[in-house]
Amino acid sequence: MITELGHFALILALMVALVQTIVPLVGAHNRWAGWMAAGEPAAKAQAVLVAFSFGALMHAFVTSDFSLRLVVENSHTLKPMLYKVAGVWGNHEGSLLLWCLILAVFGACAAWFGGNLPDTLRARVLAVQGFIGVAFLAFLLFTSNPFVRLGTPPFDGQDLNPLLQDPGLAFHPPFLYLGYVGLSMTFAFAVAALLEGRVDAAWGRWVRPWTLAAWIFLTIGIALGSWWAYYELGWGGFWFWDPVENASFMPWLISAALLHSAIVVEKREALKSWTILLAILAFGFSLIGTFIVRSGVLTSVHAFANDPERGVFILLILAVFMGGALTLFAARASAMEAKGVFSTFSRESALVANNILLTVACFVVFVGTLWPLIADLLFARKLSVGAPFFNAAFTPFMVALAMILPLGALMPWKRARIGRVMRPLWGALALSIAAGALVWTMQTGRAFLAPVGLILTLWVTFGVIADLWVKAGRGDFASRARRLIHLPRAEWGKSTAHFGFAITIFGICAMTAWQTEDIRIAQVGEPFEVGAYTVTLEDVREVQGPNYQSTLATIALTRGGNTLRLTPEKRFYPVQAMPTTEAAISNGVWRDLYVVIGDPQDAGGWAVRTYIKPFANWIWAGCIIMALGGGLSLSDRRHRVAAGASRRRADAVPAE
Repeated sequence: MITELGHFALILALMVALVQTIVPLVGAHNRWAGWMAAGEPAAKAQAVLVAFSFGALMHAFVTSDFSLRLVVENSHTLKPMLYKVAGVWGNHEGSLLLWCLILAVFGACAAWFGGNLPDTLRARVLAVQGFIGVAFLAFLLFTSNPFVRLGTPPFDGQDLNPLLQDPGLAFHPPFLYLGYVGLSMTFAFAVAALLEGRVDAAWGRWVRPWTLAAWIFLTIGIALGSWWAYYELGWGGFWFWDPVENASFMPWLISAALLHSAIVVEKREALKSWTILLAILAFGFSLIGTFIVRSGVLTSVHAFANDPERGVFILLILAVFMGGALTLFAARASAMEAKGVFSTFSRESALVANNILLTVACFVVFVGTLWPLIADLLFARKLSVGAPFFNAAFTPFMVALAMILPLGALMPWKRARIGRVMRPLWGALALSIAAGALVWTMQTGRAFLAPVGLILTLWVTFGVIADLWVKAGRGDFASRARRLIHLPRAEWGKSTAHFGFAITIFGICAMTAWQTEDIRIAQVGEPFEVGAYTVTLEDVREVQGPNYQSTLATIALTRGGNTLRLTPEKRFYPVQAMPTTEAAISNGVWRDLYVVIGDPQDAGGWAVRTYIKPFANWIWAGCIIMALGGGLSLSDRRHRVAAGASRRRADAVPAE
């Protein structure tokens, strides 16, 4: 009964989304207050209905209701409760329902927290959000219904993909979807502004909190996925440039550019057309990511579905929303005249450079991701684009971004003198180069990647400190410290996020350049040397898990008389008939010890991989710090209440 009610709630949600799309839009066009107001209760009702439907599906998974096909295909009675719950979104249909739920909740949040928006703009934002809801609810109901019953229920299920039975993957998709779908709000604000004919400083302030929230969730989601790949797949890396990894990274890059571009709109009323375009493209790349994950056109361990028909439906959604928004953008672009002018050396120019670097980097990732598909379709050639291409093509843009970051933060608006900007940074530059030169001298036979990473990390970090110190004003240390404490949270958030970016740069460079790798056939009881450690395979035994069989090894690592024992596993899930590799990792601030047990060898012994990974955890620490910085900025009262949102600017761009 609960299942049928959940299905019925989805159908009602689609009807409500249609009302939310049409009625406020007509009301805004005709200035009918009652019709415009209808968008708010519709958005809230849609969120309640989709939440009930999602709860009904979760109830089916938790109670192991094997009369539901989706539960049979993605659950099992012996599966731990965490993975029964995660199984709700560990498949195409359930994850799409989660997408619709988050979409509806964001629409309801726009209704709850949009009181300071002009009535017509709020109505149009809710209408656009409702239209997106119509598209995805229709996709869910007509092609991916999660509530399909089976005529003859089996006694047990087929279990969830073993790779997804992990805490990191349990929380990774929800955070990613919060980021993906959060960008629908920036899209809705962009289209509503184009319909309204109003793009001004107030609009820039309204759109920034939504963009910031989406960027924070994407940062957390990407970090969780990277962490999962590091410890679960057993290959020792943190990023593979996999198509689905890239699918989440592209909107992250565009949303980061949009965050900085919206600042220029808010502060200087410049870059209006560009910011609107970024807001459209950010959601567009989210839709492209959805297509990659669910169409099956590109192979990935992360993919949810391999169904060309569903891929065609997603392409239609992409064509309708992107085609319509870009057509509207082309028609309105001439009306979005920039108010502020600025010189070549100014904060505006630095933010333009930031946007160029981020968007071109995104384009590089986009081309590299889709090039195998393009080559197959147009040239009938089977190609693969791997890490060497992405590392060579993408890295220079991030290096350039790190180089200009401290300069841009210290530049004044409108016009800057480079000598004055560099005055507090000369010491930072000298210290950074000296530290990099020292590391280059100390390391023997190594690449220059780590010294360059250290130089960039220190340059950005010292730049953050210099920026805060300058903002503290003049006076003695005590008075400056007091002013620092009372700086707006947005300033502290910006500095924290930039510092996190620096930490991540160093973690990636240090781990890549300095890691030690050893792959060999190890005999039980025979020690071997890896770096400064003596490694011994002490024991290998069979262990029975709750829903898997495990080959569990005990490996001792000894250094300076201290011994550490790690227990890597190879698991086999009999229901899915699928093996997984469970690396054993000793995490540390300065290094990770990482061991993997492989297959037994015909001649005796076991395949063993041992890694020493310096500063590995700095990668994810930097991501956490970036997300915390975004949270600090979002908590600034000026963003939460969109200060100045109620101002009606006389110079707002009129509709044509």
